[in-house]
Amino acid sequence: MKVLALAGGVGGAKLALGLCRLLAPRNLTVVVNTGDDEVFHGLQVCPDLDTVTYTLAGLVNTETGWGLAGDTFNALGMLEQYGADTWFRIGDKDLATHIERTRLLKQGRTLSQVTRQLCVRLGVKASVVPMSDQPVRTRVKTDQGEMAFQEYFVQRQCQPRIRGVRFQGAKKAEAAPGFRQALDKAEVAIFCPSNPMVSIAPILSVKGARPGLRSFRGPRIAVSPIVGGQALKGPAAKMFQELGEEVSCVGVARRLASVCDVMVIDSVDAHQAQGVRAAGLEPVVLNTIMNTDADKERLAFEVLEVARERLKR
Repeated sequence: MKVLALAGGVGGAKLALGLCRLLAPRNLTVVVNTGDDEVFHGLQVCPDLDTVTYTLAGLVNTETGWGLAGDTFNALGMLEQYGADTWFRIGDKDLATHIERTRLLKQGRTLSQVTRQLCVRLGVKASVVPMSDQPVRTRVKTDQGEMAFQEYFVQRQCQPRIRGVRFQGAKKAEAAPGFRQALDKAEVAIFCPSNPMVSIAPILSVKGARPGLRSFRGPRIAVSPIVGGQALKGPAAKMFQELGEEVSCVGVARRLASVCDVMVIDSVDAHQAQGVRAAGLEPVVLNTIMNTDADKERLAFEVLEVARERLKR
């Protein structure tokens, strides 16, 4: 089974790891959000790409879900001594990734090419691709003005009230070659449990993504990142509430109804199945909490089983 997985940060990386352990590398393409990308200290930083890559490589800091295990922050401490802004925490080993990425990009390579090279060096065999090789930047509209996503998310700790989100550069950006190829060749599309507004929506904003998923010939299965009215990770619940949307798997289903067929919801939300169905998606109730690697493999297996059943129809 050839699978296209769409992922954001920590939650998306967890399910991507489960899929990676169950599928042959040639059968898995993970398309990752790059709307969060930013330049820090003159270096191109791709937080979601790195989180997915480090997770699949077995190098991620499992306590935080991002960054590298056992990393130190000596360079950041020195930058702080020089008076540089250091609110975005970059570890010493993590810094090497950004230095190498920036060097390769300046040589004229695409972000897809650079990502592939970094993955090969870290032993990641599955195809991890950015959503686009052109820059798209998530801008958050708040009661304190518009700001870059990392400023809102990291520096401001999601404290400003959100009023909307826009994706700067999306009108000119095209789906990356690996993304387009997966849309054409994959048999199943899986939306990993990532924030629908700022992880999945940026992916859908690039040229070719939404039309490609609407016309996708196989099952399109989303796993809700909101369980029991709470986001498992990140500010999704707060964003839904402040935008006046239902903070539940039903709210997620409404967001994804035009590009999905099936919504996997957690067992604690079984009573929401009818609401998901009313939103236009077929609900499937599973245990979606992924605390251990075994949990990630189990959920990935069960989601793939859902896909197999629908492929037989």
